[in-house]
Amino acid sequence: MAFAQDRVVLQTSVLLDGKGGVLKNQQIVIEGGRIVSVGPGKARADYDLTGLTVMPGWIDTHVHLQWHMDTNHKSVAGGVKPEEMALYTEADAWMDLEDGFTTVQSVGSTFDGPVRDRINEGVLPGPRVLTSLIQIQGMGGEGDKKHAWTVDELREMVRKNKADGADVIKLFATTGLGAGGGQSMTDEQIQAVCSVAKAVGLRSVVHAIGDVGARAAVLAGCTSIEHGTFLKDETLDLMVQHGTFFDPNLLVLHNYLDKRESFTFTDAQLKTLENGLAPTADVLKRARARGVKIAFGTDAVAGAHGRNAEEFIYRVKDGGEKPMDAIVSATSVSAEALGMGKEAGTIAPGYQADFVAVEGDPLTDITAVRKVRFVMKGGQVYKNVSH
Repeated sequence: MAFAQDRVVLQTSVLLDGKGGVLKNQQIVIEGGRIVSVGPGKARADYDLTGLTVMPGWIDTHVHLQWHMDTNHKSVAGGVKPEEMALYTEADAWMDLEDGFTTVQSVGSTFDGPVRDRINEGVLPGPRVLTSLIQIQGMGGEGDKKHAWTVDELREMVRKNKADGADVIKLFATTGLGAGGGQSMTDEQIQAVCSVAKAVGLRSVVHAIGDVGARAAVLAGCTSIEHGTFLKDETLDLMVQHGTFFDPNLLVLHNYLDKRESFTFTDAQLKTLENGLAPTADVLKRARARGVKIAFGTDAVAGAHGRNAEEFIYRVKDGGEKPMDAIVSATSVSAEALGMGKEAGTIAPGYQADFVAVEGDPLTDITAVRKVRFVMKGGQVYKNVSH
């Protein structure tokens, strides 16, 4: 049960500030849902988090909240009644919050919108939700009526997406991993979408598996490259020059493989997913070495919600990340990627009072992220099994 207090004091023994700093024996004072001070103190603590590692609430920059398991443990992304889909969307959001993620970006479904709004109103429990509402492709229509969108149609699509309440634009510059990741929107189409998104004040995140489509998106000024399985070093360098964020995802591949009986993949498709693990880990290592701004997204679909934190473990154990780098990626860097760099992802005065506390030390054993004991979002406590 969430509840808010006018003034809240947290006592901590180990605090990771989201920027790479480690602070010891600090009191955090919260008023009106925001941090007002961080420092040594002797005030009576409302929540004693000593013995735990306290961090800013984690941020997942790539989820699919509508994608869920049905009662038979089969993956469902659509085709159910709207009221049921909205409830499943909220259930996934709630599981993500319980896992320590106080902000998520869902890319995206129209059902995200009303769930986001009810969470913002305080009617439903859940993380702060940003959503694209729809996904923009280079082609429209079905069967014989399938056709390429003109640049004017795409520009209007972006404007309508903004008017409908989208927080971000999601576009597909390439095909999926199973189809090889070739470019699926023309350079002109990508430029049309990302330029209008910027003009109307929205970020643009781009599904891009292959290098050619990703490079076109970077040159078009798009905000973030998602997946990036086959990016070349030259494109990574270009991303550094343009300040483009990179969001590789390992959990989604493991989730598909671990829960293969819940999905309808063929043996060939499963082999393709398995073959995608090594290049994803490799591109993460190369991107980190070259100074790319790496966000933290899981691409959580059915079966992954509520265990988003497994992405930390895959990034450290398979992707060679230092635990602190992975944590900073999931806090201050992801906040910056979402345009919330002055709002979330950092423990400092003026920021949102978003916290996750885990049992153990994730800097020496990253699997400690599985032991979430305390979650606060905006000064409200949503989980407290700290003692």
